Amino acid sequence: MPAPAKEGSWIDRFDGLSGLEPRIRDILTARSQLVRLPKGTVVFAPGKSPENLLLLLSGTVRVQQLGENGREVVLYRATAGESCVLTTACMLAYEDHAAEGIAETEVTAAAIPRAVFDDLVASSKEFRNFVFRAYSRRMTDLFRVIEDIAFRRMDIRLAQKIIERADTGVLKATHAQLAAELGTAREVISRQLAEFQRRGWVAQSRGTVEILDCAALRQLAEG
Repeated sequence: MPAPAKEGSWIDRFDGLSGLEPRIRDILTARSQLVRLPKGTVVFAPGKSPENLLLLLSGTVRVQQLGENGREVVLYRATAGESCVLTTACMLAYEDHAAEGIAETEVTAAAIPRAVFDDLVASSKEFRNFVFRAYSRRMTDLFRVIEDIAFRRMDIRLAQKIIERADTGVLKATHAQLAAELGTAREVISRQLAEFQRRGWVAQSRGTVEILDCAALRQLAEG
């Protein structure tokens, strides 16, 4: 449910906004709202025009795209202190979303309406710099995703993903979810995990991958 944003309560949590002049801060706090989204909420969907730019205060939003072959690819995750670059791009270009955003956890965010976003991008150099710096950083991340999918070995990328996302040595994810994370087919992930298990690096059970030999997995991940 939306709630009025408390004065100055969230602006200083974002690099690049803390130096805004008082007039711009007043506009943001008066005309933005705090929203809380339950886990699993569809934050945005393909074909929908963005109404707000969300600046995340807590939680994680997973941004993914469905390819023509029906395969999901995770593009990136937006976390606390970040905004969504695809939403930014759509708002700047007045286009609809081409990807989907899902609240991976419960999310709290400051929602800046499109009209406020347009006004501040046009009138405030500091706000405009904040928007484009965030956009530039995330575009670099997206190019890295494309490079990984196109050129890097799947066993190395899978080892990296397991280490990155394993919580206390256990990754809770299905083969299909890992395939979406890495932009490949579920069968490819299944074969590769079977090989990791044969080598004694991991143990698998339904929906989980347990790391047994972190050193060996990390050595592969580091190339």
